[in-house]
Amino acid sequence: MSSTLQGKVALVTGAGSGIGRAVALKYAAEGAKVVVSDINAKGGNDTVAAIKEAGGDAIFVHADTSLPADNQALVAATVAHYGALHIACNNAGVGAPPADIGEYDIASWDKVIGINLSGVFYGMRYQIAALLDAGGGAIVNMASILGQVATRQNSAYVAAKHGVVGLTKAAALEYATRGIRVNTVGPGYIDTPALRAMSDAARAPLVAQHPIGRLGEPHEVAELVAWLSSDQASFVTAAYYAVDGGLLAQ
Repeated sequence: MSSTLQGKVALVTGAGSGIGRAVALKYAAEGAKVVVSDINAKGGNDTVAAIKEAGGDAIFVHADTSLPADNQALVAATVAHYGALHIACNNAGVGAPPADIGEYDIASWDKVIGINLSGVFYGMRYQIAALLDAGGGAIVNMASILGQVATRQNSAYVAAKHGVVGLTKAAALEYATRGIRVNTVGPGYIDTPALRAMSDAARAPLVAQHPIGRLGEPHEVAELVAWLSSDQASFVTAAYYAVDGGLLAQ
């Protein structure tokens, strides 16, 4: 095992599958104790089991990031179990059925904004106090390429991810002199369970958008998140890092 995060306690939301699971596994491989959080208890516990199987230390805490109280309880459970919080990756996110803004379902808008944007704010709202108590730390918020550009019929997701980028910059400026770094990562289309469920015909246009010629893998995003969470990135804050196979360069 590597040790760039040895002695650290890390929290990951949406860690029951996909990118979140890859981040949790990477944190553990780098020596961190990991709090795995998700609304999906089976997925979350499976992630914990995988970490323990590899020799790591992890627990599962159920939380709905769209609820302020769940975020508060998640941080409290982390500190109660491990004694501190040093790293947080606010990764939980959802999509919604495609629709033009003039016909966009209001409930879908509220759900996407509630989880993808408000959930990141609620997370930081309670994580920051614990990070300060620990003497500082790092937060990585999961945005998207859609935090920089837009696609049609995806307005809530685009708005939320743009919001995450701005929220990250604001938090980074507020806590830059207090030992907390805050950055955001913008994945392209990643080969997660959601995309694997699509037909080859539906996936082909997504693959074609990436100059590198393929979809990304969850572990490739996790590598960047782990670096940003470590002291190796000690002079990096308020930044947006794309991990998109060149998509945004077009």
